[in-house]
Amino acid sequence: MQINSTRSLLVVETHPIQYHVPVYRMLNQKFNIPVTVVYGSDFSVAGYRDPEFGVTFAWDIDLLSGYSSVFLSRVSEGGAKSLNEVSTRGLNIVLRKINPSAALLVGYSPRFHQEAFLAVWRRRIPILFRGETIDHVQNLNFPYRWIRNCLLKWFYHKCAKILYIGKRSLEHYRRLGCPENKLIFSPYCVDTSYFRIDEKDHIVFRNRLRNHLALSHDHRVLLFSGKLIPKKAPDLILRAVQQLSLDIRKRLAIFFLGEGELRHALQELARSIPEIVVHFLGFRNQTELSPYYHAADVLVLPSNREPWGLVVNEALHHGLPCVVSDQVGCAPDLVEPGVTGEVFRAGSAQSLALALERVMRLVESPKTRKNCQSKVAHYTVERAAQGIAQAYWSIMQKKTWTTANACS
Repeated sequence: MQINSTRSLLVVETHPIQYHVPVYRMLNQKFNIPVTVVYGSDFSVAGYRDPEFGVTFAWDIDLLSGYSSVFLSRVSEGGAKSLNEVSTRGLNIVLRKINPSAALLVGYSPRFHQEAFLAVWRRRIPILFRGETIDHVQNLNFPYRWIRNCLLKWFYHKCAKILYIGKRSLEHYRRLGCPENKLIFSPYCVDTSYFRIDEKDHIVFRNRLRNHLALSHDHRVLLFSGKLIPKKAPDLILRAVQQLSLDIRKRLAIFFLGEGELRHALQELARSIPEIVVHFLGFRNQTELSPYYHAADVLVLPSNREPWGLVVNEALHHGLPCVVSDQVGCAPDLVEPGVTGEVFRAGSAQSLALALERVMRLVESPKTRKNCQSKVAHYTVERAAQGIAQAYWSIMQKKTWTTANACS
């Protein structure tokens, strides 16, 4: 696509990400900010093997229209085929050619993001930062924590604006001394245009999938959606339901929606609980998710390390209450105990079992569905883009004011 070079916002990303692209498209189309995204590689569009999912796929949604994009490498030309291979080689050339008004950076790990920051900073391009923070899951020794905090303070000081994605993110920036006038809300969000989330869809998809899987209306379905890997702790769900009464277990079904290294171990563990129906449904792409959210009664995310947890956004948009560990970053924002779900102590099967007992009071209630959708209503693509636009225009106004003073 044609590169925008006047009053433009440049974004640097490792690869097209399905949760980020709609925000850039919204910035360009609704907020009239010319956006160019520089990608390290196109592997998520061309197709790649995700080492954690353990499957080869390409996202089934449009990730490239509605904004300008530049690729530093392409898989078809021998470029990076995975996140670990992505490089910023060629970024300086692109920066010279575009000469953007500001740059949006979205992380400081992997090394790609660090190199991107240095390249942008050296050219004195104002930096906006919107990334994940993980204070709530950090367990570092004092020397390492002190060094990390010093580096992050320096990094944030060099940024013109900081875009926080939620409450824990805001706490992180405040703890490290970021001034309030530098902080702007730009929530983590999902694009609901690919989902079917109205009441008619709920009834149709719920009945259709449950009938297909031979589940009755009385079954209470727990859904895990994500990678079947240790840090997501999907096995904790099975260990927790073992602690529930036999009457409850006989009415339970569990959906594991995803793939990963723990699948075989989970299947073995599931066989030891014969009274519970367990379905391993494999990986599903973005446009295939709605039927599973509608067929379920509760989303369970037991991660022991989760900076945010966008599956919670997805579930709430479908009206589905969520049970999450206290190490899931979005918990303070989106999971209100007794209203939109429950929170339990990470790693504790007993705490999760108690949370599952409590959340059953919310199941299949129109009020719960409304509460869930209301809770996530402000965590939208438009609101995320609005925050970035506010940060961008504040920089543009400052530039205009500085230029005017210099000329007077």
